[in-house]
Amino acid sequence: MRKQADGPEEPIEPRLQGDVPVVDAETAAATIAEDATVLMSGFGSVGYPKAIPLTLADSDRNLRLTVVHSGNVGDEIDVDLVESGAIDRRFSYQSSRTARSVTNHREISFSDRNASSIGDDVQYGGMVDADIAVVEAVAVGEGWFVPSTSIGQVPAFVDAADELLIELNHSQPLELQSIHDIYRPDSPPNRKPIPLTGPGERIGESYVEFDPAKLVGVVETDRADSTYTFRDPTEDDLAIAANLRSFLSAEMERSPVFDEAIHLQFGVGSLGNALMGELQELDFGDRDVVYFGELIQDGLLDMIDSGRLECASATSMAFTAEGQQRLFDDIDRYAEDIVLRPADIANHPGLIDQFGVVGVNSAIEFDIYGNVNSTHIGGKRMVNGVGGSADYNRNALISVCALPSKLAGKDISRVVPMSFHVDHTEHDIDVFVTEQGVADVRGLSPVERAECIIEHCAHPSFKPKLQSYLDDVKTQSNHIPHDIERAATWHDT
Repeated sequence: MRKQADGPEEPIEPRLQGDVPVVDAETAAATIAEDATVLMSGFGSVGYPKAIPLTLADSDRNLRLTVVHSGNVGDEIDVDLVESGAIDRRFSYQSSRTARSVTNHREISFSDRNASSIGDDVQYGGMVDADIAVVEAVAVGEGWFVPSTSIGQVPAFVDAADELLIELNHSQPLELQSIHDIYRPDSPPNRKPIPLTGPGERIGESYVEFDPAKLVGVVETDRADSTYTFRDPTEDDLAIAANLRSFLSAEMERSPVFDEAIHLQFGVGSLGNALMGELQELDFGDRDVVYFGELIQDGLLDMIDSGRLECASATSMAFTAEGQQRLFDDIDRYAEDIVLRPADIANHPGLIDQFGVVGVNSAIEFDIYGNVNSTHIGGKRMVNGVGGSADYNRNALISVCALPSKLAGKDISRVVPMSFHVDHTEHDIDVFVTEQGVADVRGLSPVERAECIIEHCAHPSFKPKLQSYLDDVKTQSNHIPHDIERAATWHDT
């Protein structure tokens, strides 16, 4: 057993240590001012506070809260607290139909941010003036706590807030401490390089430290996280996965960067799970296969169990109920291969570049010139948020956008002449993959990109119309030729 400087002994047991104030949820919620800025834990719909948000939702006070979290959260916040009308302003991700509706009706002022920058934006950038942080933990002591199933920007939030409330969740296993690696970058302008030489390395602690004077109270809970439900892979999903496998196989043979190892990142979702399943069939030879991303999902557990994955580094876990129980039942074994760290490390542009990550993310649509829309239908209606996709798309060695060429069950192309909302520009994405094929657009001019994307990625139902558009506009003497009015008709939905 080792002693950490200014921290607890490890392993940490029992859950509650030292002289910390234990209060009920009602008492805790009452300490939050009606117009407070509240920083909340949560990422990947796990590791978020539950009892205090539900109590706030049931309150008869005139709440006008600003709520900040670094990733998606569960229904206690994303539905109950939103429906109560208690939230006036929100950063930086939302994932329920309820939250989506109030966002698009502008009943809540919503601002989207890249996952990697939220901590610095809160702590140094003037985005908000933080009053209180409300976080979930599996153990608490005087001046420290062990996070639960996600980390996100919790260390930065705790530093930035004037006060702190902690929910001590007894439904989360105490053994989660074994997968945490909490490292805080120094403050600018004295920030040093992050001393991480490999994704499986540990450079921090299992706990978050805080000023004991900030702690308002600890609320004991036993409410479980939300979990994901992934649909079975469709034929399109499997075809996309097969096309990606073929591309990666050729790329490993082409580039000496991958002679020893390949570092991968996948966006969360059913398609991501299908992609990971297909990779089990890929011959990696003697290369180490490493995951360096923001979310760990069931498919990565499959890869670990099959011996195909060296390690997985992320900031949160996006499991089904079965996947979460699988982890909880065997945490000690999985802790040898899984590391959870803060989002400003997991999504750090320099580390993504350092490890030469191949980033694979989906989107709503992309246009023929390679611009990608991840967040707004028709350029207008917000879906969820940009999350960490920009961190990986912009900084990965190879950035891949993978999605079906048309919307399932509808006559709507997901390859369009012009995206009217752009989250990732043509400078960010290297490769496009649909069930139709692969468009590697590296080194191509705009019109060459358009020809490649239409040829290899467009659905046959829309390919002639897209080609006709390109044939007509490229008669213009413009670098990126467009007919704006004609392109807009593709978004009349």
